[in-house]
Amino acid sequence: MREIQLKEAKATLSAVVDQAVRGNPAIITRHGKKEAVVLSFDEYEKLLHVPSFGRLLASFPGDEGDIPIRSDKPSRVVDL
Repeated sequence: MREIQLKEAKATLSAVVDQAVRGNPAIITRHGKKEAVVLSFDEYEKLLHVPSFGRLLASFPGDEGDIPIRSDKPSRVVDL
């Protein structure tokens, strides 16, 4: 993903949007700090429908017995 300064993005906004629609999003920077991203509306909609990790866990199709019981033993020796 390319990075462009805010000043350049303002001057070439139409081209930045055209590139995003073609699948080349841009990161907009201000004073060297990443501030925003320009991406196509299709990509934005895909991001809206990505389930959270909690929802993925909640939708586990198995039964409670399918998940092994967690051991109380440490998994490895830790030097302190």
